[in-house]
This record gives sequence, structure tokens and C-alpha cells, in this order.
Amino acid sequence: MATYPNTSRLMQRGCEFLGTETAILCGAMSWVSERNLVAAISNAGGFGVIACGAMTPELLDAEIAATRGLTDKPFGVNLITMHPMLFDLIAVCARHKVGHVVLAGGIPPKGSVEAIREFGAKVLVFAPTLALARRLLRSGADALVIEGSEAGGHIGPVATSVLAQEFLPELAEDHVVFVAGGIGRGEMIAAYLEMGASGVQLGTRFACASESIAHPAFKQAFFRANARDAEASVQVDPRLPVIPVRALKNKGTELFTQRQREVAALLDSGKIEMAEAQLQIEQFWAGALRRAVIDGDVENGSVMAGQSVGMVTREQPAAEIIAELMQECEAALS
Repeated sequence: MATYPNTSRLMQRGCEFLGTETAILCGAMSWVSERNLVAAISNAGGFGVIACGAMTPELLDAEIAATRGLTDKPFGVNLITMHPMLFDLIAVCARHKVGHVVLAGGIPPKGSVEAIREFGAKVLVFAPTLALARRLLRSGADALVIEGSEAGGHIGPVATSVLAQEFLPELAEDHVVFVAGGIGRGEMIAAYLEMGASGVQLGTRFACASESIAHPAFKQAFFRANARDAEASVQVDPRLPVIPVRALKNKGTELFTQRQREVAALLDSGKIEMAEAQLQIEQFWAGALRRAVIDGDVENGSVMAGQSVGMVTREQPAAEIIAELMQECEAALS
């Protein structure tokens, strides 16, 4: 591997934490971050992360085993905190001796961080506020990912650049912190590393890697899009706590607005409880995303993408993407 002295120095803590050559994580993208892309990123010196999403424990079990068949390098597993079988999924990770587990999509439920640490894995968490970040790190989380609203998929309301300025001066000295959201070039990575980040996480740049199993039509939609095409979904009913999702604007965006109205009506009539309503919304996303990624229906499906989508212009091997990011980062630091 080429040498990047300045970058390597600033990434050292992140690399030691992940056990990798570069502190570049791949964001967990449902249907996209599976064995092929995960292994390719890890083999290229980055850190691949399996997106468990709505998988059953049996499916996750098979996915981890298949990924191990393609790489002997470290990779992680991303689990959604609201998954009804979260503790069964943690048990699958324990059986496979997974080294790193990322808990996403909400505050980790009681006992989940402990259950992961018990089998020796490191726990990465997301936190939208500094107070929550401190609390999670105090209660056993090993590292933090701060993700801004420029990211694809489920997002919070604050920009990455603002979160970085708020969190890094407070936490980066004592903790491993990765920055995510809207990162498309190495110059941006350099800026966050200089602010104290241990590494970065990118999703959108890797979604169209040649090893990604995403449908050619899905990849074409990325190549055609620019930053302003990646819009955040709107919340129709204030009682329905829907986390906004950033995706390319299409007919599927309208379908989601319609689906929210239907679910809100079911809530009104007392036919379903709030937890069920939220689960139905999540299931909508899982299905809509599958239609776009796997079936190539980029009109009615959900083409989740971050605002850095304008920087994705062609298919490249994961190794080439990582090398390009490292070269740009090193040049900026030099």
C-alpha cells in the first residue's frame, strides 16, 4: 500500500481502534452493505460494515459467515436499536466473535451495550447531542460516530460541519470519534482529522463501487444526480415521530408521504399503537429501498443518497476509491 505519512499519523488512533490500515469506515447501507462490498472495503484497507437492517438472526448469521469467506480483515456489523430481535442478533455477533458492533437508529436499549462488550467486541454509537454522547461514552460505548444531515438514509437536523465543531473540541482528546455525512473528497477528511477526528465514515461514495451489488439502474441514478436532488423526506403528522430520510427525489418520495397519512389514520382510529405505527414506517423504508437497490425500480423505490452524490460520477473499485481519498487527504495535509 502507498504511504501517506501525514494522514496515517492523524488516523493512527482510528486505525488502532479498527485494526485497519486506514480509518475509513463504510456507512451501513441496507441491501448495499452486504458481503461483497463489505469484504472489498476491508480488503482495501478500509473498514466494511454489514448493514443488518431488518435481517433475521438466521440471515445475519449467514451474512457474517459469507463475509468471513471473502476477507480475513476486520469488519463490523451495524444493528438497528429498534429491531424487535436485537438481543438475538447480538448473540449471533457473539457466536461469530465479531470485533465491532455499531448500534444505530436510536438510544441503545438497556443491557445492549453490556451484552456486546461481554463477548469482547467494541461498541460504536451515534449521538445527536453532546450531552447524549457523553452519557453513552460514560455508560460503556467505545467510540462515537457523529453524522450530519448531509448524509443519506436516516438523518438528524444539524450539518456535519457544525456537529464537528461542537463535538470534536470537547470529546476528541479522550475518545475515538468518527465524522460522517457529506464527505466525498479527501480534502474534507483532512479537515476533520485536523480538528481531532480519529477517522471518517462514508456511504454514498461506496454505494456505486464496482463490488456493490446495487442494480445498474440504481447506480445510474447516482451518476445523474447532483447534491440538490438528494432531499430529506417530510413529516406529515407531528404525532408520528418519523426520522427524516434523505433520498433522491422521485415518485417513491410521494408514496412515502401517502403512506404516512395512511398510518396516521390507523393511529387515529385506534387500530394500531404508536410502536406498531413506527414499525410500519420502518418496514416501508426497508421495502422501498429493496425495490430500488435490488430490483432497480428507481422511480417507485427509495434511492437513498447523501448530498455528496454529485461527486459520484462513475463506477470504481472500492480500493481505487480509498486510494483516491487517501491521496487527496495527504495532498491537503502536505
